[in-house]
Amino acid sequence: MSTAETVPKEIPDWKALTAQSAVPFRYTKNHIHHTWAKTHYTCPELYLQPESVKEIQHIVNTARYCRKKIITVGSGHCPNDITIPKVPKDTWIVNLDRFSRVVGYSDDTTDGYREEELLVTVQAGIRLHQLAAELAKKGWNMPNLGSIWDQSIAGAIATSTHGSSLLHGLLSESVKKLTIMLSDGKSYDCSKDQNQELFEAALVSLGALGIVTYVTFAAVPQYRISWRQEVWNLPRVLEAWEGDLWTKSEYARVWWFPYSEKMIVWRADKVGVKEVYDELTGGVKVEWEQEVTEPPYSWYGTTIGYHVYQLMLYVARWFPRLTPHVERFVFKTQYGWEEGVIGKAVEVGEKALLLNCLFSQYVNEWAIPLERGPEAISRLQSWLMGAPNEVHGIPVDNKGIYVHAPIEVRVTNSSYIHVSDTPSGRRALLDTSNPDGPSLYLNATLYRPYLSPGNVEMRRRYYRAFEWLMRQYNGKPHWGKNFLVGNGGEVELGCKDEGERELLGGGEAWDEMYGGNIRRWRAIRGKADPEGVFTSEWLERTVLSKEGRTVEGSMDENGESSTVLVEDIEALEFIPFAEME
Repeated sequence: MSTAETVPKEIPDWKALTAQSAVPFRYTKNHIHHTWAKTHYTCPELYLQPESVKEIQHIVNTARYCRKKIITVGSGHCPNDITIPKVPKDTWIVNLDRFSRVVGYSDDTTDGYREEELLVTVQAGIRLHQLAAELAKKGWNMPNLGSIWDQSIAGAIATSTHGSSLLHGLLSESVKKLTIMLSDGKSYDCSKDQNQELFEAALVSLGALGIVTYVTFAAVPQYRISWRQEVWNLPRVLEAWEGDLWTKSEYARVWWFPYSEKMIVWRADKVGVKEVYDELTGGVKVEWEQEVTEPPYSWYGTTIGYHVYQLMLYVARWFPRLTPHVERFVFKTQYGWEEGVIGKAVEVGEKALLLNCLFSQYVNEWAIPLERGPEAISRLQSWLMGAPNEVHGIPVDNKGIYVHAPIEVRVTNSSYIHVSDTPSGRRALLDTSNPDGPSLYLNATLYRPYLSPGNVEMRRRYYRAFEWLMRQYNGKPHWGKNFLVGNGGEVELGCKDEGERELLGGGEAWDEMYGGNIRRWRAIRGKADPEGVFTSEWLERTVLSKEGRTVEGSMDENGESSTVLVEDIEALEFIPFAEME
């Protein structure tokens, strides 16, 4: 498919094209789009909310003919500028909130699925909390969840969203099948058995391949979650790292408070049902193994606690040396100071996995091999506490650095061995995690009290140091966060000089991190969108940068040569199918 065959030489007027069609073209002008954290704003030429596949197809075809760019957005929870166009007047933002119904369940059909598979097919705009509510009606749950559930399912898949469990990987591992509309206006069914290469690229697509329209997701029987959290001193966590810290329970996560030198260890397991004797009927009845109990008191969760903490952070913005005192006060008020159990509860389904994000924030999250965690945490702790360079070895000045807490510590397993036995059966080409074993995710958060930007120079140095350290352990950044590497931070912070650019890494950094996988992803993207309808300034600046594309002789994650991958993709043909309605 060539540009000449699909795009006219003279650019037509989209108003004239849409006026001639019987298919609705639901758009708004002068719409202000912003990220959830309000870190970025934009006013695109059009903001569109289609309600059917035909309407999505109409948008894609019209954009292609009129040489417009399309960015698909959901909740806007990515705090970076991945959904922010550089030239708003040439960009249409498509939001699928009105395309969010459940289409069907596996027990409603005999579409080749195994009886024991609990599958739900949904329109891709459905938010995760809406999906959870629909599954609950069937007595089902999602098997895993990240810290929030406001994202659309398509958005969560596109940016490598994950939870915290060594028994689970990315949320996309539960995707049995998805349907994506490419820039040619045709829909393509993707799974491990059909359009396999497109499927591996679409499992973390960055919104750059097309518009995902349908997702078939694997659920599990309904459950409750029993959790408990404890205060541990930092050395105790590091000593228990290779013990049962991460394996004692199905779900485990840690919140690290550097100035308090303590961590909150949160672990949880599913609670199922059991059969018991029914005295009334003389038969058997089913009841939950544990009853629901209320979570403990949270100072954060009160109106006073929320506003007092935010006010203290705002004051500390002007007097940074107060920050450690603020963080220690808040930790003691919220959790106490002594080691031990500080709370437990039994909650319904996925709700227990959620986290109160509190305020607007910058977040910079990286994945490294799990076994490198103690060393990485110890070095970063030393750097944050102002230790000399010979202690931590991080080549960034730590004088006058003050940061917020907690640093979130989570784990996953998206290794090739693990994902081969999941519903998706395939590892995403742009999966951020360790391909050879369990991964550790460290999330460096900086709050924006009352939407204040904070000290830009301090944030620059903190994230420079953090990213330099993560790269020492073959780390990769979360696609939806405020990373600097690979030109990611040019809009927000920029590179002051060539020395800083060399420290952070330009576009070539992606080839170093992903090797042949990112070359393969780029080639599939080019095949799927030859006209560049779904490209953006963020994509061109980062993963599609010229300096990244010129790297030759890359190796894939298994260390094998990838020199023939692009040629393979050139001969690839995606197989379209008849769209659902």
